[in-house]
Amino acid sequence: MNKSIVGRHFELTEPIKEYANNAINELKKYNLDIISVSTLISADEKNGKKGFMVEFVINLKDKNTVVVSQKDKDTYAAIDIAIERVKKVLSRHSEKIKNHKITSFKDLGSDAVAISEYAGSDDTEIVPMDLELHKPIDFDEAVSHLKLEQNRQFIVFNDSDDNMRVMYKRADGKFGLY
Repeated sequence: MNKSIVGRHFELTEPIKEYANNAINELKKYNLDIISVSTLISADEKNGKKGFMVEFVINLKDKNTVVVSQKDKDTYAAIDIAIERVKKVLSRHSEKIKNHKITSFKDLGSDAVAISEYAGSDDTEIVPMDLELHKPIDFDEAVSHLKLEQNRQFIVFNDSDDNMRVMYKRADGKFGLY
C-alpha cells in the first residue's frame, strides 16, 4: 500500500505524520486490496476561525476511489473522525465482498466439467433454432405466431424501432412483452 501524507498551508510535524500513519495502518485489518492512501491535512481559516481539514483518498483494487473529508478545530480530532468514517465505508465494502458468492469454474473443483466435454457425449444433442431476427415484425405478428404454434411459449423478435423484444404466453391466457 502506497501512503502519502501532505500538509497544506501549515507545517506538518512529525507527531502529526506519525498519528496519521498509524491511523492508515489500522485499515489493513479489513483485508481489502488497498492500492494507495493519500492524506491531505490543511489549515482552514474562515471568518477569523482557525480549523483543520483532513482528507483521505483511498484507491481500492476493485472499486472506485473512496474520498472522506473532515473539518475540525483540532488536527488530531479531525484525523480521528475521518478515519472512523473511512473504517465504516471499508467495513461495509468488506461485508459486501464476504457475502457475495462468486461461483467460478475453479471453485466447482473436480465436479466441474467443461462444456466441450458435453458436446461430444452420445446422449446430449444440441438443436439450433432460427430466431428470424433479420426482419422486424410488429406486435400483432408476434401474437399470431404464438397463437399458431401451441407448443411455443415465447418469441424473440425485433420491433419496428429495431429493439429486441420478447413476447411470451402468460398462464392467464394473455401475452407478456419485454
